[in-house]
Amino acid sequence: MSLLAEKTLPAPSLETMPGLWRRSLLAWPDGRRDTTSFVNWLQGPGLYIDLRQPEGRPDFSGMTSLAALSPDAMMWLAAQEGFAGELVEEDGFFEWRRDIDFQPQAIYSDRGRLWNEGDVMVEEGKDIPYIEHWHREPLGETPLWAARLEDRETGQKGAIARMGSLFMFARERYCDTPAGLSLAECVAGATDMARAQEFLDCEISQGAVTSTGWFMQRSTLPFREGKPLLPMLNGGLVETHDMDRTGKPFTRHWEITDMRGEPLVDVPSNGVST
Repeated sequence: MSLLAEKTLPAPSLETMPGLWRRSLLAWPDGRRDTTSFVNWLQGPGLYIDLRQPEGRPDFSGMTSLAALSPDAMMWLAAQEGFAGELVEEDGFFEWRRDIDFQPQAIYSDRGRLWNEGDVMVEEGKDIPYIEHWHREPLGETPLWAARLEDRETGQKGAIARMGSLFMFARERYCDTPAGLSLAECVAGATDMARAQEFLDCEISQGAVTSTGWFMQRSTLPFREGKPLLPMLNGGLVETHDMDRTGKPFTRHWEITDMRGEPLVDVPSNGVST
């Protein structure tokens, strides 16, 4: 067997897709390329969460909440991308349907064709011409599950996915964004600082499950990094740790609206994974 054959990935399908995928290239027909952004996509059973952060990250030291962000830091945050929803396949194309989107809703659907070239999975856009290169990252295969959530108090959508020792979590913003604008334009044109903070208050985080808890490592909200998610089951609800715009901690109560894979039996009452 050749080295290339040994590295070839299984043919892309909904069954073979679960895993953590890292993007190494985004290329456009006009010659533009992005090889520096941090892009991770965690595909669970059907449901997925995706986080994309550009290079040039500011120093967020001392910025411990939305209210503490500087204007320059806010504009960098507004350039991030990320989404969560369901991956479906139809007529040879994959579509990443978005329940949650860090940027305002796009005009075009996120659909593309996937194929393998050695150890690289190539994605070619259908409605927008682009090429992306994806690499499967080594990760434990179990436990594997994902769920859609809804905040019992506010109705906000949420999502959580876990594979092995890695998890991703997403929560939509509470306010609507103006149609036809990028998030940077929404933030720059906000009527006041409080409104600009509301536009940015959408969380997509990636973290690790350890023997002492679930901790965020990267997030669209940098002050969440290093903090515990503290997922707990309580009377059929999922509780997670959060913080308001001033940094005051509180607990969110989520109803599970869609569960895929193994149930949340690996989250005991103290929030520490076993």
